[in-house]
Amino acid sequence: MAGGGGRPRCPPGALLALAAVVVAAGWARGEPKEEQSIDLIEKNEVYGDTRHEVNVYVKVFTNSPFLVCMDLALSQEKIIDPNYLWIGPDGRYLQGQGYVNLTETGKLMVMGFRVSMSGAYTCTLSHKVIETTTQEEIEMVEAYKFMVYAYREADHAYQTSVRFSTTRCRLQTDVLFVEKLTKILNSTISPLTCHITASSYKCHSIRTPKNGLQHELFVNFLVNPFAPGWEEVCHKIPYDCEDVTNRRVRQAAELIGRFFRQLRYVLKYEFHAVPTIQYVDNSFSMTPIDSCRPGFGKNHHTHQNCASCCVVCGPGTYSPNNEVTCRTCASPQARVYGAVSCY
Repeated sequence: MAGGGGRPRCPPGALLALAAVVVAAGWARGEPKEEQSIDLIEKNEVYGDTRHEVNVYVKVFTNSPFLVCMDLALSQEKIIDPNYLWIGPDGRYLQGQGYVNLTETGKLMVMGFRVSMSGAYTCTLSHKVIETTTQEEIEMVEAYKFMVYAYREADHAYQTSVRFSTTRCRLQTDVLFVEKLTKILNSTISPLTCHITASSYKCHSIRTPKNGLQHELFVNFLVNPFAPGWEEVCHKIPYDCEDVTNRRVRQAAELIGRFFRQLRYVLKYEFHAVPTIQYVDNSFSMTPIDSCRPGFGKNHHTHQNCASCCVVCGPGTYSPNNEVTCRTCASPQARVYGAVSCY
């Protein structure tokens, strides 16, 4: 599996190859980028509440926590002749369904949770209360509603920026340098099936109080986990693979950070001639960028207890691509969870 068994190391010649291009650049003189919390019940039980529906978030292809057909206070009391009736989002009774684990004490677990299983799960608890003095039996009924949503972890990429000093702007060597830099970074992270995308640069003239006019290349690129072949890696593991994808791109980001730290050392201590293009110390920065799979999005207001999750788009909303929000349909054609279009 890509990303397993230790982290890939930078190709041995990569740093020296780039350093050689940096030095050689001088000879080509042509001119021409509820807070954050996945509060997913660690004790694996979620109690109902007669006053309001309870939101529950289940990662796709995993089992839900147990949904308990009573509130926490009632669970501390003795209950006489309890009877539990569970109904799923499609209006069907859940007793006897093969994808649920329904205990005799009214706890419900939905197994192998999929997008289509999202929706309202309701339970009616009926039980008796015996009046102490008259021994009269009174039938009590409570209803509990759980809104259960499928979610995925967000896909991570890293927006990266770095600066290099150059002799002046609009040199052909600047273009060659950025192209070579991108090529070497790609070769460094390709074993992780990650690659560099959205690579761009601008050259700016900067006046400094002590050193006068200087010129710097502002280089930006995205460290993307979806290089060709990433789906084949995912096929080697069961179910969904965003955990593996995110681990790989994090390792790729660490490799690139290490690359620039080593590059600074190579240019500063291993070359006697001052390169035409130089790395600007401490200019390297990296910012995580989240995206969601189609049919999922983030909503900090609606899903406060799963603010960092990519939650399934609800009926009447959709997400056709890797944005982080679900769009609202102009008319309510999308009546399912996880829609990628309104039709």
